Amino acid sequence: MEEELRDMKAHKAYYNMLHFVSDTQQEIPKLCPCGSITKEFVDEEDTYDYLPGKIYFICKNYQNDGLHFRQLWVMGVQQEVERLKERVHEQEKLLRECEALKAQVRMLLQRVSELERVRRVFY
Repeated sequence: MEEELRDMKAHKAYYNMLHFVSDTQQEIPKLCPCGSITKEFVDEEDTYDYLPGKIYFICKNYQNDGLHFRQLWVMGVQQEVERLKERVHEQEKLLRECEALKAQVRMLLQRVSELERVRRVFY
């Protein structure tokens, strides 16, 4: 029974690690789920059009067991650009909201100064 439980826990840990690897394949990777750093790697044997090889982000300790990171450079950069574009759009939206708030503040300051003038007239 204990051996079965250990085996189930090992399988669960393996599937969790596979899930972590698939989740990390977004944007430009910094670390592999195994904890080691990623580096750029050119696969000279794999040619693409006229280029001498494909570039990958790859785990420093890469093994083809599904637990380490290997992602095409183009995909990582494309996802990073998309993420940055979203951030720029968010910043533009915040900037427009700030401009609207500035206009409201100016209007309120003008209203306050008008009310102060009216108050001075009556007192």
